[in-house]
Amino acid sequence: MLINGTEDLRVQKTIDAIQKTFEDMICEMDYEKITVKELCERARINKKTFYRYYSVLDDLLAELQGVMIEEYLERIKNYRIPEDLDKINREFFLYSAEKGSVYEKITCSGNYGYIRGRMISNVMNSTWKNSAWLQLLEPPKQNILLHFIQTSTVEMYSQWVADGKKIPLDEMINISNQLLCAGVNGFVECNAPI
Repeated sequence: MLINGTEDLRVQKTIDAIQKTFEDMICEMDYEKITVKELCERARINKKTFYRYYSVLDDLLAELQGVMIEEYLERIKNYRIPEDLDKINREFFLYSAEKGSVYEKITCSGNYGYIRGRMISNVMNSTWKNSAWLQLLEPPKQNILLHFIQTSTVEMYSQWVADGKKIPLDEMINISNQLLCAGVNGFVECNAPI
């Protein structure tokens, strides 16, 4: 349940406790091992209270995912695709670095692949659907291009995290932009609509 500030203070504290505990548990264990029972014990609430706000854990995860998507989309809303791909990629790395451990776990762990896939699809649909250039491409070429961007960006970020972020963030952004933009720009040039 997203808090809008009009709730009773006790409700706000309860929701905050549920969300904070859930994020802590994501950092500690695979999603499949998180239980409502343990979450409630750690948050110091009873299960009935949890179910008052969430039907299942997936609802809580979807809410977290939705917040992350909206925050990122807000950051890139004024960029055009494919022209501003370098800026979008930069924002992805900056946003990802700011979000911390929970975001890293969801983005980099194989256990959250389906969640990561939904997040990426939502972002791609919100950004690329407005690209007039992309709409002129045949659907199979659209799919190849979008898959390349999705997997390349996330894999470069994941590898950077796996390597302990030994490359400074700005340098990592430059490296990823060189690799990503060279590939996409080459594709755009070769597939310019007539």
